[in-house]
This record gives sequence, C-alpha cells and structure tokens, in this order.
Amino acid sequence: MQRLFVSVDLDGLADEVWAVQRRFDGVDGLRLTDPEQAHVTLKFLGDTDPERVDALVSELEAAVTDSGVEPFEAHVGGLGVFPSLDYISVVWVGVREGSDELTALHEAIEARATAMGFDAEDHDFTPHATVARLDHAGGKARVQGIVEDEDPDVGRLQVTAVRLTESVLREDGPTYRTVESVSL
Repeated sequence: MQRLFVSVDLDGLADEVWAVQRRFDGVDGLRLTDPEQAHVTLKFLGDTDPERVDALVSELEAAVTDSGVEPFEAHVGGLGVFPSLDYISVVWVGVREGSDELTALHEAIEARATAMGFDAEDHDFTPHATVARLDHAGGKARVQGIVEDEDPDVGRLQVTAVRLTESVLREDGPTYRTVESVSL
C-alpha cells in the first residue's frame, strides 16, 4: 500500500516558510514541519493499492479539466490554526490569493476521488500549508499570541500542476515523493 495525497507544492518558498517557523522558536510542544516539503493538500487519499495509481492519475487529469483551472499565481501568507485557538493541533500559513482556484481543484478532485471509493472529506476545505503541529498544550499561549498578533507574508508562486504524492512515515517525520504531476 502507498499512503497518497494530492497537493500543490510551495515550490521556491522554503526559505520564506522557514522564516515564519522561526517565529515559533522554543515553543514547548511544537513540532515544525520540513519547510522544503511545504504544500497545500487538495485531497488526502490514504493507503492506496499501487495497482490503482494509473486509474487515479487518469481521474486526476479529468478532475483538473473539470475544474476549469488554468495556471495561476497564488499568494501565501497569514497564520491560522486547526481546529481552533482554544484547542490547537496544527499551525498553518494561509492562501491570500488563489483560494478560489485551489477550492475549484479540491472540489473536482474530491468528486472524482469519492466516485472511485475514497473517503469523502469530513470538514470544509481551507487552503493552507501546515508549518507546525502542537503535540501538547505547553506552548499553547505563545502560539495563540503569535497567531493573533502576526500576519507574515510568505510569498507568491506560480501554480502550474497538482501532484499525486506518496507520504512515507519515518521516526523523524514524513518524507514525500511525487508519484505523478498533472499539469493545469
């Protein structure tokens, strides 16, 4: 089985993502993600039989066509958390421009993936890239303060493709490998 998801990678913005992450230096219980692997997840697929990958790629190509989304520029910035400021598990940077295009891609991919039997999302889609995870509430107050008080600008990127990505879980965190790239 392969653990798969569909994403738009924040190509070329690793240094800017790292600059945002440095604002959280020393926060108790906060685990930073690898800025080189920053991405917006459009659809988490989970454990997938490798024999389904070719059909999945065909459906992704159809979903991109269904979405009507052409290559576009996205502007990444701002901070947020999931599920709420009272109970933080994920810290993220948002998408200031390009959210409509990412949402259209998500909806088309969601429709095609669920038709293939993948689980439907159980929450609303919010375009974001995870920058950290809070493992325990030790540093919650500091995270709340930074998220409420700061509004970092991460940068702009050209979105020209979505990627079918494999996530390999390791002790030191996941590593990602592009299985297939589907152009917009």
